[in-house]
Amino acid sequence: MLLVIDAGNSNLTLGVFHGAELLAEWRLVTDRVKDAKQYGLEIRKLFERDSVEVKSIDSIAIASVIPQLDEALVQTALNDFGLTPLFIDHTTNTGLKLLYDTPSELGADRIVDAAAALAKYGAPCIVVDFGTATTFNAVNAAHEFLGGVIAPGLKISAEALFSRAAKLPRVGIKRPEKVIATSTHGAMQSGLYHGYAGLVDGVLEKMIVEMDSRPRVIATGGLAPVIAGASKFIEKIDETLTLDGLRLIYERNNPQI
Repeated sequence: MLLVIDAGNSNLTLGVFHGAELLAEWRLVTDRVKDAKQYGLEIRKLFERDSVEVKSIDSIAIASVIPQLDEALVQTALNDFGLTPLFIDHTTNTGLKLLYDTPSELGADRIVDAAAALAKYGAPCIVVDFGTATTFNAVNAAHEFLGGVIAPGLKISAEALFSRAAKLPRVGIKRPEKVIATSTHGAMQSGLYHGYAGLVDGVLEKMIVEMDSRPRVIATGGLAPVIAGASKFIEKIDETLTLDGLRLIYERNNPQI
């Protein structure tokens, strides 16, 4: 069985696959100061809670955008599973040709998302990943990663509004009943929701024009279900896209699996 770890700025998302079947999925808060021992303890607790045998794991694949955590994740893999993990980066065989000016700057999560969308939905395609940052990643019909866009995430945008405006309350991020609100609370919800939906579709519209094609547009990430419904371009929400991408890339690099 394969353990995959998506180490993001806000969360570590973990999944256990038996073949193509996702047997378990967990999420931990990313903590840059935790060491391998602490992460190992947390992961073992998750395995115990869901009755997954640690010894059943025979391979590990990781996509990390937190360099400070990489050593802790390596040591966790070695100490708790006795395995050396595959770290995905710009040099990994993913089936994509990276047209980024400096491929080493490209986040592993963006590479994994693009490879997964290509494998699952075909090309051309665009992946919108609603994470700490919202990323837009484009793949053309020739399986080339063209590049994309990085925007402040919805939660970052909301926190900036709350922290910089003393008289404005914190509000939940959800679709309001109407755009023109009659309360401060409603006005903030409308601004966050419709303002962000406008950002998403504005970026997608311009990307589609530049690609000169009709790409499939796939959304993933924790806030995808909140915003995708307001988009005229997003056609599919795939909440396990990154985990599936890690599995697919691992299998591509280990064809005996």
